[in-house]
Amino acid sequence: MRVVILPTADDVAHYCAEQIIHQIQQKSNTVLGLATGSTPVASYQKLIQACSKKEVSFAKVSSFNLDEYIGLESTHPQSYRNFMNQELFNHIDIKFENTHVPDGLSPDFEKSCQAYESLILQKGGVDLQLLGIGENGHIGFNEPSSSLNSRTRVKTLSPQTVANNARFFKVGETQPQLAVTMGIGTIMDAKKVVLLATGSQKKQAVANLIEGSISAFSPASILQMHPKTMVIIDESAAELLALNDYYLHIEDVQIKLSKHKNV
Repeated sequence: MRVVILPTADDVAHYCAEQIIHQIQQKSNTVLGLATGSTPVASYQKLIQACSKKEVSFAKVSSFNLDEYIGLESTHPQSYRNFMNQELFNHIDIKFENTHVPDGLSPDFEKSCQAYESLILQKGGVDLQLLGIGENGHIGFNEPSSSLNSRTRVKTLSPQTVANNARFFKVGETQPQLAVTMGIGTIMDAKKVVLLATGSQKKQAVANLIEGSISAFSPASILQMHPKTMVIIDESAAELLALNDYYLHIEDVQIKLSKHKNV
């Protein structure tokens, strides 16, 4: 696991966007796994800027989103399909038919979840999976106690997750308690994983992810077992890391080695 600690949330967004742009430049038909929530928005804005400047093209890219609320129409302001359209897809040159979000209105969720898994495989698997992390350590909507080998399925949201997301819904509006989410096993199948975390509210989840025991209590901790995970965090999210200075030293050495190779 590579841990990149940067001064600010904006630095995190910039670094993340650079990783995605580099991936697409190396493979024009990259398959991206994408996340919603507030953390990746700044990275999406930087991708939009890069696309408008012709620094990167999404014309051949396919994407698969992690999750979707059950019961919301795709046009609902809080549906994740609508979120992705508004925050990214409508502003880049990606083909809409190549953007995939789990079906939150399926009459047969077992069938539609299996179909989602099959479509990912048909595309050759996810090349780069972008993740955020919940305060309780969830990735996607894989809440604590989720099977570490789970596949795409319906999950009941934890009271903490529902409470944290309540700010996005109007007062009196019915808030979904269920969601379709890629499983932890599905996420682990990605060739590369990039996880973002910013702010002190995420510091305990980040510490559990990076330095804690691998446990279903902290679903993100399974990423310690992934061969190519990059965790990009700001200083506030890194506050509880015991090896904070070591992670900074590693990145400093890597930068110096990279410069030496380019001489």
